[in-house]
Amino acid sequence: TLLSSLGLGTTLTFASSHWLLAWMGLEINTLAIIPLMAQHHHPRAVEATTKYFLTQATAAAMILFASTTNAWITGVWDMNNVSSPVASTMIIAALALKIGLAPMHFWMPEVLQGLDLLTGLVLSTWQKLAPLALIIQTAQAIDPLLLTALGLMSTLIGGWGGLNQTQLRKILAYSSIAHMGWMIIVLQYAPQLTLLALLTYIFMTSAAFLTLKASSATKIGTLTTVWSKSPILTTTTALVLLSLGGLPPLTGFVPKWLILQELAKQSLPLVATVMALAALLSLYFYLRLCYAMTLTISPNTTTSTTPWRVQTTQASFPLALATVMALGLLPMT
Repeated sequence: TLLSSLGLGTTLTFASSHWLLAWMGLEINTLAIIPLMAQHHHPRAVEATTKYFLTQATAAAMILFASTTNAWITGVWDMNNVSSPVASTMIIAALALKIGLAPMHFWMPEVLQGLDLLTGLVLSTWQKLAPLALIIQTAQAIDPLLLTALGLMSTLIGGWGGLNQTQLRKILAYSSIAHMGWMIIVLQYAPQLTLLALLTYIFMTSAAFLTLKASSATKIGTLTTVWSKSPILTTTTALVLLSLGGLPPLTGFVPKWLILQELAKQSLPLVATVMALAALLSLYFYLRLCYAMTLTISPNTTTSTTPWRVQTTQASFPLALATVMALGLLPMT
């Protein structure tokens, strides 16, 4: 029931051109994921769920208020013409709070850290879809300077925040913030690049989360012991992390390359330069994970691969699919 409601809420938001219906989709979506987040009855999970509920409820109330204001001024509930600047600014603020764009990002690492890996995966991929659809539909009415500022701040904070973390879920949360920044920065010039960036982000994040799930790792320290148990997985994980960092010839290079090209084409060399430098910040902490996984020998294991393997009970097909997609999609450019 919860999973179908989760899908239904997002689909409802996708299909709607009326603000009330979109708001309702977002609400169904939020209410469906809350029991999924709290299902482990762990104090951390309950705390994360509460934080998430409060932020999402605030954002939904702001969306409702802004769309009512807009309907009051214009007389229509249509999404396509948000003509009052107050309403459009409030809507982008609320949607930024929903997907965790800086400076409304503070809940994201905290919430993700309290969840288990699969729910975290749903939170950082599926839960981004509905608000991003609304952002894309209303992007033309929003002040371009505001969008650029949101995008730049998100990439910088997503890069800086992750540098000092040892918890993998927090690192992935900051990585998510940075990727959202890349999507928002190019939104007003080429929305199709936003969708492309979202698609590649979903593949790479799924691969990362499913890998961590396969080795049940939540700290950097755990990663150093993975190589003796599953060497091949270690290799692919290093590549997936480099792909998240955006290195060629992996998938993660596609959106960065095209977005930087588009920014240069719109004669915004300064913005493009700052974005590229912010990508370096993110790359540093992915490289740190790669280093911990593949180039260090943990002191508490033997120095050879273990002769016996524990048979895993997990489905490996989603992991394989996500990994292939996260590593091999560069030729599609």
